[in-house]
Formats: sequence, structure tokens, C-alpha cells
Amino acid sequence: MTLEAYADTIIPGEKRGPTDRAVAGEVSGGGAVASGAVELMLTPEGGLAGTLDSLAEGLNEHARHYTARIGLDPDPTVPPFVALAFADRVALAQELLAPGHPEQELWVALAMFSAMAWDTGAHMSTSDALASGHPGLTSMGFMPPEPDGVWRFPRFSYGRALAAIHPRTTPRGDPQ
Repeated sequence: MTLEAYADTIIPGEKRGPTDRAVAGEVSGGGAVASGAVELMLTPEGGLAGTLDSLAEGLNEHARHYTARIGLDPDPTVPPFVALAFADRVALAQELLAPGHPEQELWVALAMFSAMAWDTGAHMSTSDALASGHPGLTSMGFMPPEPDGVWRFPRFSYGRALAAIHPRTTPRGDPQ
């Protein structure tokens, strides 16, 4: 729950149901959690999987200090970071992500996984992400591949081709 709450703080989404505590529900549509942020954090390729329990405990410890410092009475039935109101989650995240914070690199790395999940669906193939209605890619208007599964771009974004296709490029666009 703590990692979901942090991901939702970075890229908010809508609640998955009335009892959802991790996702604050500050916006409509899917945010980092619905985009697979925790799944991405758990991938071995990301290098954070082995540290996630420690990072969650660290977030909760910071939340304990934050609530004591500003005089909040958090709900003891959920982890301390989850118990924070969205505005307080944002305020605490701003502190942790601020230049000069001794743990900034940890919290920035964790935040980047939320962003990568939302804007790339990095834990799954792009085709599968689009087929499943991935919230981030859908919100950005990412175009699906053509019926044969290949992405082609008949119009150049700069209005002209920037380079000729290399002669050894395969029909699928791969270099040889």
C-alpha cells in the first residue's frame, strides 16, 4: 500500500473502489498505480525489487516524523504514509525529493518508476499495454501499431525525412 500511495502521489489517479486507501482519487482516470508502477518496481531489470520493503518502511518512517512534526493524528489501521491526506503526501514527497535532502536519490529513483510506468508502460510490451487500455499511453494519444503489429509513420514529425533508411535495415525496421 505504501508504494502504491507514493506512486499515486507522483502521478495521481482515480480510486479503484470506495475502500481504496492507497490511491487518493485526486483525479479521474488512471495514474501511476493503474499504469503498473508497482509491477515495474518489482521487475528484476529495474534493480529496486530487493529494496522495496526498506523503501516502504523508510517512507512510513518519514511519514511518522512528518505527522508528529505538524501535529496530525494518523489512522493507525493503515501504514503511516497511506494515512496521510493527499496534500500531506505531496508536501512530504516534496521534502524527500528536494535538492539537498540526504536521501533524495532514493526517492527520485522511486518516483521515476512511477513516471516510467505511466508514460511508457515499461513493464510490458507496448502492444500489450495499448491493447489493455494503458492509462498513460492512452491519455497521451500513443498510436497503436498497424494491423500487422508494426509501427509506421507515414508523416514525418519535422515535415521531412531526417535521414535515409540504412540499406541493411530489415523489412521490420531492425538493423542487421
